[in-house]
Amino acid sequence: MSRPLSPDPSPATPADLRLAQERDRLLRTELPRVREAATAWRNGLGGLLAALVAFSLIRGRSDVGQLAERWAVVVGVLLAAALLTGAAGALLLLRAAHGRPAVTSANELLPPPVGDHIEALDSAQALRRGISLTLGCALLLLSAVATTWYGPERTAPMTQVTTPVGTFCGSTVRIAHGTLVLKTAAGEVTVDLNRASSLRASSACP
Repeated sequence: MSRPLSPDPSPATPADLRLAQERDRLLRTELPRVREAATAWRNGLGGLLAALVAFSLIRGRSDVGQLAERWAVVVGVLLAAALLTGAAGALLLLRAAHGRPAVTSANELLPPPVGDHIEALDSAQALRRGISLTLGCALLLLSAVATTWYGPERTAPMTQVTTPVGTFCGSTVRIAHGTLVLKTAAGEVTVDLNRASSLRASSACP
């Protein structure tokens, strides 16, 4: 049979009182400290993302359309993922810094130390997730930049012309006065269109 609990008859020592005071102080300042840290992280990460955009790192090439089609799609997916990730991270950082946009019913209110402690735990969790998502957004942006820099260029359509002299294939440089100038592997070639027997577009030269 268990014995009933009874209070400790020994008086509290000065060390016990100091420990209790320190614990009470930490509990009362816990939520403001978390909110202050969340505000600092929000400002710092916001500045990081702003710097990435301000220094035109997103551009890479002057036009994403210069990339090969599949690589241009990859850049679009990375930028869309970065937008969604950054938005989620920003909302979590705002949640950590300013709390939830909600009102608690009076019947559900907790004593200040308990309620503040629970809110501090929730804010700290939101802060950690917000940091991870914001850094993930920065990584996705850098990946999009790297893709625009190093992805293969879109190949221009080729023109194949057959004449009595032979068949020429290359990218069109210009057309003027009945002549067609092609850029071929051997250099620029001028073709007289009046003597051409066939003219067709090709995705690649044979």
